[in-house]
Parts: sequence; structure tokens; C-alpha cells
Amino acid sequence: MSEPKLPGRLGTPDMQLKDDPRADPRMLAAMAPLAMGEHPPPAGVDKNSSVDELLEYLNVAEEGFGSLFDALGNQLTEIPGVTKRTEVIKGVDGNDITLYIHQPANAAGPVPCILHIHGGGMAMLTAGDPNYDRWRDELAQTGLVVVGVEFRNAGGKLGPHPFPAGLNDCSSALQWTADNLQRLGASKIVVSGESGGGNLTLATTLKAKRDGKIGLISGVYAQCPYIYGAYGDKNPDLPSQYENDEYFLACSMMGGIAKSYDPAGENATNPLAWPFHASVDDLAGLPPHVISVNELDPLRDEGLAHHRKLLKAGVSSVGRVVAGTCHAGDCLFRQAMPDIYLSTIRDIKSFAEMV
Repeated sequence: MSEPKLPGRLGTPDMQLKDDPRADPRMLAAMAPLAMGEHPPPAGVDKNSSVDELLEYLNVAEEGFGSLFDALGNQLTEIPGVTKRTEVIKGVDGNDITLYIHQPANAAGPVPCILHIHGGGMAMLTAGDPNYDRWRDELAQTGLVVVGVEFRNAGGKLGPHPFPAGLNDCSSALQWTADNLQRLGASKIVVSGESGGGNLTLATTLKAKRDGKIGLISGVYAQCPYIYGAYGDKNPDLPSQYENDEYFLACSMMGGIAKSYDPAGENATNPLAWPFHASVDDLAGLPPHVISVNELDPLRDEGLAHHRKLLKAGVSSVGRVVAGTCHAGDCLFRQAMPDIYLSTIRDIKSFAEMV
């Protein structure tokens, strides 16, 4: 009897995402015109790149990802029943922070508030990007207040501001939201974000505990969190780094982005920079969590490892695996896979109501 074949690139080292039998065919069809199902071209940066080289790369990558997200959502219609405004607050470092506030037009009574932290490896993209505006609209249409944080990035248009600038901005936004719940028509706060936003979601929660403010947060919903940090050196305890490497994201490239966030490497095991390194004691006493990951993502197993550590710490945590999807696939493909996209929207909504 033959041995079972290992999945992905563990079993077939040259496999590409487009050939992986686990991949949702609707996702692959949407990816095909953009060559997203093939290994990405070499980024030209990694953990050994200089900060200047990384910043140059991030400027180009930010524009490229923006074009990609625009292409994936170019046929979507406007979401009705949502009002939107911005507010500018002062951060703890004295800087201005723009908040994007989305509210259901006809909410009856206080409703939960999602403090949303966008993705981009803490190094690029903005809360004002159309795909994040859409995400907040979709959440608000379900009857949630959503506050999106325009935090400082390590690179790109909002950089260069390495750790802890972005975290400080998210913590400032948390405090402002808590202070303004009544004005927002909100009852409680759930912190949520994907990828780099998943990192900052978890880090904001850890910082709130350290600062004696954990009571401000009722729940935490982190999607495909980018929390390991040392991507230039794969970890055998995290097999998805091997199994799914170069499926949309390449570990070598992520190692470079991680360096832009902490250029001197002084925070390599600081859980506020890389929550993967939080101890059981760090996690004890935190509010309920959902850690949602994507099956075909190099980051999958670091998220699941964090979920298991939360359980060891006695924290209520649900681990959720979105089958057949790449990194953030349940956020990216609103047109091609509306059921997958809306399943996550509904899950955030129900979690926010129940915590």
C-alpha cells in the first residue's frame, strides 16, 4: 500500500496554486487573467535587502496590489443603507490619524462596533483603498458600526514609520472609539483585521492588556494573521510555509517586508511586533477570539498555532479554516465567490453580537 501524498508543495515541490486540486475553481478562474495562480515573479527583496531597497520595493508593490484589488472588484455595485464619514484624531505620538466611520443608516439602538485594521504587512496599502471601503460597507450593511484606522505604515504612501508607529495609531483609535461609543451608536468593540491587520488586531489586544485597558475590547476576530516574522527562515513546525510557499505570497518576500517593519531586528520575538511569540501568560485573560485562516496560505499554520496557544491560556477561541482559498481569499473575491466572502462577513457579524 502506497504512502498518502503530502499536500501542495510538500508532495509536489514544483506545484503552482493553479494546479493544486484543493483550490476553489471559481477562485482560479478569477485569478487566471491576472496570472495570480502562478508563482509570483521574484520580488528582488528578502531579509538581506537594505531598508532603502525595501522601501523602493514597497512603493512599487503598493501600487501593484492596489491595481490588483481594483481589478478584482471592478464590477461591484454600491452598497445601499450605509452612511460614511471621516474623523481626524490625534494619536499618542501627536500625529493625525484619519478614521473612516461607516454606520447603518437605520440602526435601532446601540449596535456592536468593529474596529477594522486593514492588511498590507503593516508596510503598505491604506484604509482608504476601495477594497477596504467595500469591506466596511458590507459589514455596516449587516447592522454594525465600523471604524477603519488609517495607521502609519512601515513603507508606501503612509511610510516610512516602522514599529511601533502603526500599533500606537491602532491603540489610539481603540481609545477614541471607546470614548465615543455613545456618539457612534455603538454598544461594544470588536477588533478585526486581516493579514498585517490581523497582526495589529492581535497586537492591539496584547497592548491593551499591558496598558490595563483590556476591558475596552469585547472580542477579537483576526483573519490570516501575519504574525511569525522570521519568514526568511522557514519553520518546520509551520508546514504551511513549505506547503503553500509562492501561492500568491512568497516567504522570501515576506521576510523582506518584515524587516521593513523592524529594520534592526530588535523586536524579533516581541509579541507586540510579532504576536506569534506571545506566551501563554501574555494571552491569559484576553477576550474571546476567532482566528480565521486560509487553507492555501503560507501563513495558515502560524494563525492556527496562535489559536491553540489561546486555548492553552484559557481564552475562548475558535479556529476557522476557509477551504480552497489563498491568503485573504475570503476578502478578495467578492465577485467570483460571493458565498465565501459573505460567509466571513456573517461570521464577524454573529461573533460581534454574541461576545
